Amino acid sequence: MKQPVSVLVVIHTRELAVLLLERAGHRGFWQSVTGSREGEETLAGTAIREVYVIYPEWHHRYDDGISRNVEHVFSLAVPPGSSIATAPGEHLGHRWLPWREAAAACFSWSNRDAILMLPYCCAWAAWAAWASNDLRQSGQ
Repeated sequence: MKQPVSVLVVIHTRELAVLLLERAGHRGFWQSVTGSREGEETLAGTAIREVYVIYPEWHHRYDDGISRNVEHVFSLAVPPGSSIATAPGEHLGHRWLPWREAAAACFSWSNRDAILMLPYCCAWAAWAAWASNDLRQSGQ
């Protein structure tokens, strides 16, 4: 059974374009890279593995009585134009969107909130957002 501990990896550029993946089993469900911890691996190890390679409908993946999943958030800045290879059995495709659009496109509230935190968590990301006028137009 899966452990109720997972990672969410928001992959983005310095300019805050965010990579989203469309789930194969749920057309129209866009998300960042996610995955459950396996065995005793570290959370960073889980994040690295998921980069490479709890909704009620997914309860069957976990032991009886598990209704919550502890999600740990990571971000990974990559150069614009980085090539992406998705797992065909897991994802139908991918797209890069500006951070606010990416947040709005996510089906998961935790994924949305992680993306919305990007400009505030990374000093260079905040500068990029401000410089691109996103934050100045929003009055922040």
